[in-house]
Amino acid sequence: MLSGKQTRYLRSLAHSLRPIFQVGKGGVSPTMIDQLSLALEKRELIKVSVLQNADESIEDAANIIATGTKAEIVQLIGRTIILFRPSTENKAIELPR
Repeated sequence: MLSGKQTRYLRSLAHSLRPIFQVGKGGVSPTMIDQLSLALEKRELIKVSVLQNADESIEDAANIIATGTKAEIVQLIGRTIILFRPSTENKAIELPR
């Protein structure tokens, strides 16, 4: 669970990021969760955009992705999801206490 200070810090880091995944008409698939997990291991902080024609709601898609990848939802803003999971090998982001 992230504290308020950590969430604010991660939101500031995510501001300049572009979404690297899109959830579309097919929804969230197991292969997408695998790819997201690999991206989180590499980058630690990613953005995912949910297209208007997606079958799931934004909250449902965020919860499915977060539980599947064991990541924390930093923020839901508009149709964008910001996710964070500390890397086991390449820790690049140091969270404030």
